[in-house]
Amino acid sequence: MKSVLIKNANIVNEGKIVKGDVLVKDGRIAEISETISMKSAETKVIDADGSYLLPGMIDDQVHFREPGLTHKATVETESKAAVAGGITSFIEMPNTNPQATTINLLEDKFDIAAKTSWANYSFMFGGTNDNIDEILKVDPQKVAGLKLFLGSSTGNMLVDDPKILEEIFSKTKLLISAHCEDEDTIKKNLEKAKEEFGEDIPIALHPKIRSEEACYISSSRAIKLAEKTGARLHVFHLSTEKETHLFSNKKPLAEKKITAEVCIHHLWFSEEDYKLKGTKIKWNPAVKTQKDRDGLLKALLDDRIDVIATDHAPHTIEEKNNKYLSAPSGGPLVQHGLVALLEMYHKGKISIEKIVEKFAHNPAILFQIKERGFIREGYKADLVLVDLNSPWNVKKENILYKCGWSPFEGTIFKSRITHTLVNGVVVYENFKFPNKSNAERLTFDR
Repeated sequence: MKSVLIKNANIVNEGKIVKGDVLVKDGRIAEISETISMKSAETKVIDADGSYLLPGMIDDQVHFREPGLTHKATVETESKAAVAGGITSFIEMPNTNPQATTINLLEDKFDIAAKTSWANYSFMFGGTNDNIDEILKVDPQKVAGLKLFLGSSTGNMLVDDPKILEEIFSKTKLLISAHCEDEDTIKKNLEKAKEEFGEDIPIALHPKIRSEEACYISSSRAIKLAEKTGARLHVFHLSTEKETHLFSNKKPLAEKKITAEVCIHHLWFSEEDYKLKGTKIKWNPAVKTQKDRDGLLKALLDDRIDVIATDHAPHTIEEKNNKYLSAPSGGPLVQHGLVALLEMYHKGKISIEKIVEKFAHNPAILFQIKERGFIREGYKADLVLVDLNSPWNVKKENILYKCGWSPFEGTIFKSRITHTLVNGVVVYENFKFPNKSNAERLTFDR
């Protein structure tokens, strides 16, 4: 493996930006210094020329659709898009086909990633109403955590038996990540909409059907259960300002038992965007009001919300172009998530240091990921170089998702990711992939 020397970079790490050089050797960060001289003629030198060097982003919630849904995406296609977007590690969800609800089915997914992934990988184990025995077999040092759908977003993984839920929360040592939307509330809202509009429900009603109330009821119930049982709970994709008040910033992240995530689409879009984007921005939970969007950003900045993720969930454009009731929820985001956040930086909404904290450092802390998420000597060399002043337009020709579309199509981003290193290998360089990745299975310090 060639060593790599990155020179003249603005190194963004642990709340600071420092000008300097970084030497990568044998897949790890060997040295960080103000100036590092060439060590060998074999060393690849990258002159950052004032660009910003970030630790690789860690996306704690993606749906890469393999196995079983590979007409939408595969681990290979989406992880390749992820490294082009500066994401060097991902945690994928269990609602594939078959669903990862047994140890054997989970290991099948690890086998696929070992052969094809461009980014470092782990997978969530899926909880159901009847697999508690399998849940208790999962090794917390080898698996990211347990995913529970407390609202039936996709497939039949809804866990809605209160006794089973309490048993899972009481017995598992795994970190529990939860999708929180109250099914009864959603059903009632949907029936009302059907009475008024029949099969032609406007997409603008999506945030009223999957409402603030539905989210708050479910999130607050999950938090109460975690407090009662002592479980380690992480609530995925908050979408309402009201929910943010359920979470605290009184302790450092490593000491929190209850944490929260926000997704990039909930920070970027609001209900006003349904007019132009339609079902392309149909997500569960729904994109809601501008007040919600602003409240989520505020909670992210004051540390009530701990991490940023994409919830990358591609569907074909033909599937998405259906009417409201038939169009699936979810959209592709891994290639454009970091540059969207950097666009928010350009608009003065968030600092680069805070982006790195929430999208790299904190996922590593929260999931106790070993030797990743920071630019530290001895750590794995997962690194991203960003030019903050190199505008580019998102268009079909440069979209890497298998589904071939993006909700950001037509957007001009000011920042461009120029290089991505995964375990010390330059796998992405200016819209090209010069080397095959040597991605690794994530391990956990638990």
